[in-house]
Amino acid sequence: MMKKVIFIGAGNVATHLAKAMKDAGYGILQVYSRTTDSAQTLADALRCEVAERIEQVVDSADLYVFALKDDALADVIAQMPSNKGLWVHTSGSLPLSVFEGFAERYGVIYPLQTFSKDREVAFSEVPLLVEGSSREVDGELMEIAGSLSRSVSRMSSGERQYLHLAAVFACNFVNSMYSLASHILEKQGIDRHLLRPLVDETARKFFDLYPRSAQTGPAVRNDRDVINRHLALIGDPEIQEIYSLITRIIQNTYSYDKL
Repeated sequence: MMKKVIFIGAGNVATHLAKAMKDAGYGILQVYSRTTDSAQTLADALRCEVAERIEQVVDSADLYVFALKDDALADVIAQMPSNKGLWVHTSGSLPLSVFEGFAERYGVIYPLQTFSKDREVAFSEVPLLVEGSSREVDGELMEIAGSLSRSVSRMSSGERQYLHLAAVFACNFVNSMYSLASHILEKQGIDRHLLRPLVDETARKFFDLYPRSAQTGPAVRNDRDVINRHLALIGDPEIQEIYSLITRIIQNTYSYDKL
């Protein structure tokens, strides 16, 4: 098993993945980040060194994990000094090919989870999707991922980008709706925790029922009186637009039942 690891990046994904690797027995040698304070915070937690400049990243590690924002990844890869280690990124939307011409052995370990630095996650339950530049690398990545999680699968770059798209709808967009719901309740002095049973049941139905068959609410019923009353309660034109757009999407989805 590879033992010496360097993290390029110190954000949410890097923080959780690095701690999981340390717990699994990997030796984290260094953390590099363009934001030195973030690198120092993670390095302190891992008890390892900080590389303040990318030129200071040592070339003797077995594994180099690029856990960066997508729009920064290509630029950092291009600046990274060459070495013989295995290079991997953690992006759901970027292809394996971003490493071509920069590393001999490379791959992807994509953790399918939402991470916040100050919230613990059971990493052994996080699905890890891997892809390698060769059959040999693919096997190495499956071994690494298998030491971190009980849920490991091979997935191509093309498949992974659709999984990431679905995750944005299922997680990021849903959380944005939670934020709007919380804002509405906070303005009225209503405890948002009253929504917990509703949110929990909605999430359970995603897996127990096909989502299309589980849809409820005024939009699917085409209850115009309720819809109009809701729109009248919303003061922000942008939020009115969101409400109206999602209502139309639901109604268009279920209009096929009326044909």
